[in-house]
Amino acid sequence: MSTEQYKVSGEQLLAKVKQLIHEGNIRRVRVIQNGRVIIEIPLTVGAPAAALGIMMAPVLAAIGALAALITECTIEVEKVDENKQE
Repeated sequence: MSTEQYKVSGEQLLAKVKQLIHEGNIRRVRVIQNGRVIIEIPLTVGAPAAALGIMMAPVLAAIGALAALITECTIEVEKVDENKQE
């Protein structure tokens, strides 16, 4: 498993989270501001895209509301190693 971080502005937050989820090999997404985890989203690896979209709708709405309140944050992503199944 690897971890990546992206610094984004509040207005870019929702679009970047949607993009990362769409990539599909994500285990967990954390939104961090000033060193504190604001929201943590565990994702089901291997879930069909349609089912994941339905399950994520309320979470994405919350992220959209959060994005209106923050100016800058870091998105930390845990990615699943494509060569290994965990």
